[in-house]
Amino acid sequence: MTKDRAPTRIQKKNRAAILEAALEVFSTHGFRGATVDQIATEAGLSKPNLLYYFPSKEAIFNELMAQLLGTWLDPLRSLDPDGDPMEEILAYVQRKLQMSRDFPRESRLYANEIVQGAPRLLGTIATDLNALVEEKSALLQRWMQAGKINSAHPKHLLFSIWSLTQHYADFDVQVRALMADEDPFDAAPEYLDTLYRRMLTPSDN
Repeated sequence: MTKDRAPTRIQKKNRAAILEAALEVFSTHGFRGATVDQIATEAGLSKPNLLYYFPSKEAIFNELMAQLLGTWLDPLRSLDPDGDPMEEILAYVQRKLQMSRDFPRESRLYANEIVQGAPRLLGTIATDLNALVEEKSALLQRWMQAGKINSAHPKHLLFSIWSLTQHYADFDVQVRALMADEDPFDAAPEYLDTLYRRMLTPSDN
């Protein structure tokens, strides 16, 4: 698509339709299993029309991942050094859980890419994500050293939050099959709040 003019309303609509279709296809089949033909069919466009906007499957995927990572990392970025440590961490847990509820396809897309060795994300993981995790791990460590929360390995704490919240999206079919009589998100917020509050509350409190 030419970049010397602002896109028209139709071009914006088609581009959005392609990205929405790609999210559905990639999150279901992964990068390797997805095809441009599948994405075009899902978007209701011809393959040549799709290729007018994106020259390749890789270009579509890269655009999706750029959008996803910005959204996905915002809750971690929002941990406030000046806030109450316990409440900041518990709020982060709840934001991550809400994202799993609201954006399950995005979570599965990211998980699929990681399982495949992250060939298209490794550079970002090694730079942007690594820098953010180092920054927030240092913040968690300062809170622990100040006695505001129990001591724990800060990176493993983050990993556990990611695992326990994103599980509800990445294993949605299994979770819902095993909880057929209730919405798993009804009780999850209270459960995770209790779990991390008990884990992180200093023993002398």
